[in-house]
Amino acid sequence: MQAIQAQLQQQAPDSEPPSTEINVQNLCYHPAGTEAPLLSDVSLRVPPKQMGLVYGRSGAGKTTLLQLIAGLTQPTSGSITLLRPSGGNGAAPAAVMTSSERLARTGLVFQFPERHFLAATLQQELAFAWPQDMLSLQQLSSRAGVVLPALGLSHIPLDTPLRQLSDGYKRRCALAVALVRRPSVLLLDEPLAGLDWQSRADIASVLGKLKQECTVLVVSHDLRELEPLIDVAWKMEPGGRLSPVQWPPTKE
Repeated sequence: MQAIQAQLQQQAPDSEPPSTEINVQNLCYHPAGTEAPLLSDVSLRVPPKQMGLVYGRSGAGKTTLLQLIAGLTQPTSGSITLLRPSGGNGAAPAAVMTSSERLARTGLVFQFPERHFLAATLQQELAFAWPQDMLSLQQLSSRAGVVLPALGLSHIPLDTPLRQLSDGYKRRCALAVALVRRPSVLLLDEPLAGLDWQSRADIASVLGKLKQECTVLVVSHDLRELEPLIDVAWKMEPGGRLSPVQWPPTKE
């Protein structure tokens, strides 16, 4: 795992993502045509370069929360802000990311990434996701050369059709697409689900390193490997309400 961490550190120094705080206040989401809101008065705060966890039963609204934070869906009410330090000695107020910055600096990896791939191969997916204003494709290739081995993907030909890969490798590919952009905020929906024990340990180790570089919010039922990495946690209750929980949990 030390080799994985060393690989992830080999990044261009001018692309260091700013430390970012996730701040959600009194968030409600009630889609038109539904009888009840999916999220009700949700508030959470994940400090910069920490890992937050949201867990709870399926269908409680956890994935919807990630989509809202990523800016893919607009809330009915409440606020979502991504705050980055303004520099100096910390006396100046934090700056709020604009909508365009939020989209560019947020990485979202879904539980079923095959439903969200936009290209046929990993090479095409990496290029498609690469913003035109974020350095050159040559630098994208350089970063991919670091991220792919770290995720155990170096033996996968870049022109392999994504649909031919196992669910576990599709998950790794989706994570690679997010990581080459050096996001300030990384949102992960069930990142360990469906992986064998070695893959779970490898991904958990990578996530432990990533939270030193960006702010991470995880939705997961798999707490064993993630438990040592979590800094703050909430439980999603029925009705889309979020309750803070003590972390680490008290051992009975």
